[in-house]
Amino acid sequence: MFGTESSLSMFLNTLTPKFYVALTGTSSLISGLILIFEWWYFRKYGTSFIEQVSVSHLRPLLGGVDNSSPNSSSSSSNGDADSSRQSVSECKVWRNPLNLFRGAEYNRYTWVTGREPLTYYDMNLSAQDHQTFFTCDSDHLRPADAIMQKAWRERNPQARITAAHEALDLEDCATAYILLAEEEATTIVEAEKLFKQALKIGESCYRRSQQLQHHGAQYEAQHRRDTNVLVYIKRRLAMCSRKLGRTREAVKMMRDLMKEFPLLSMFNIHENLLESLLELQNYADVQAVLAKYDDISLPKSATICYTAALLKARAVSDKFSPEAASRRGLSTAEMNAVEAIHRAVEFNPHVPKYLLEMKSLILPPEHILKRGDSEAIAYTFFHLQHWKRVEGALNLLHCTWEGTFRMIPYPLEKGHLFYPYPVCTETADRELLPTVFHEVSVYPKKELPFFILFTAGLCSFTAMLALLTHQFPELMGVFAKAFLSTLFAPLNFIMEKVESILPSSLWHQLTRI
Repeated sequence: MFGTESSLSMFLNTLTPKFYVALTGTSSLISGLILIFEWWYFRKYGTSFIEQVSVSHLRPLLGGVDNSSPNSSSSSSNGDADSSRQSVSECKVWRNPLNLFRGAEYNRYTWVTGREPLTYYDMNLSAQDHQTFFTCDSDHLRPADAIMQKAWRERNPQARITAAHEALDLEDCATAYILLAEEEATTIVEAEKLFKQALKIGESCYRRSQQLQHHGAQYEAQHRRDTNVLVYIKRRLAMCSRKLGRTREAVKMMRDLMKEFPLLSMFNIHENLLESLLELQNYADVQAVLAKYDDISLPKSATICYTAALLKARAVSDKFSPEAASRRGLSTAEMNAVEAIHRAVEFNPHVPKYLLEMKSLILPPEHILKRGDSEAIAYTFFHLQHWKRVEGALNLLHCTWEGTFRMIPYPLEKGHLFYPYPVCTETADRELLPTVFHEVSVYPKKELPFFILFTAGLCSFTAMLALLTHQFPELMGVFAKAFLSTLFAPLNFIMEKVESILPSSLWHQLTRI
């Protein structure tokens, strides 16, 4: 009778170092090939092949059912259709429709903290906007307008303010009052007084240029400039009313302005209106505004998407419980709210961390990059209070927002419900935001699946074993024998116990088999 331990020892003694080199080398090669295939499959399809096969073939055998496949496929097809209809410039910078006043708000922050809330790039974009909105080729014909044309190009704030006073010394000038209201006024009340003075002059200039606009290109340019000036003044006056607590008055001014100038969408006045209506908790009017502007043919924004999500969350959030939802499943209203949140998060994935106060807020910039961190800051700065006012809305957002990233196709260039996320967003946001005291939020990356990490570790480990076995064959052979002996020690112990219990004849028959 040969013992199991002696048989194992004889087998191990017959193995040469070359066998161990071949074994570890082959293991390393196989695991490396699996790693390469898994990585290629993940880069192309966004999931692990092993994991997908396990879910597809093992889950049905274990009784699990995947109900999300039809919905996800239909959503993907809808997303592709939406993407084909979108033709939006990737990194176009937009003027923040809710931008603060430099003198009354940004400068007060600087006086208190000693920090500059605006970057040079952001202020330079504002200077270009002012030159576009408030100047025209015929400004040299009027001395005050000629001075203001130079003032908008000045980099030094004090030089701009001095030039505005010089223009007013010559004659009444609406753009001079605008500059003083924006940069010299230290309170909203002072800014409102200056804008009211600008309004009188602006309306007079607008009526005069309106009568002459068809007399030539020069008069047409003047009328276009006067229209921009008048719309800007009225919009800022409405914002002053909103900041001073006269919200209903602000809503009326915004509605009147949108009716009077329906084609001037560059100021995005509807976003100011949405914020004011939310402050009044007039959700029916908010829904009416969304019905007009949340259209596939119009540019989206965080305000549009997250306000739509807030309205749908409001219908279910007060009674929502993740434990109850996991037991009974989501109702139709809850599913609509979750889908609206996923849609909003896909459009701008940076907003939830600010709404949930996982990331600190700063003052919003004067320009934003849609779908970027700058837009997330600008939205949350004004709308966080509205989410807090709706009971349970932030809890519902907290429970559901991260699920968005499991639905977004990989690679991200494919998009889902919107056009693909711009790759240049982070770079542009670093120009718009003060990175000295703010860490720019970046687009969440998909985590590597477990099986890729596992095969990478296995490949590295077996490759190291193959290298050590090749360099130190005798020593690695001793280690391998010791490891295998230890590994089979429990089996040897069991076999010895069985041999001691069974009769000798029966044991001989088993060993022969």
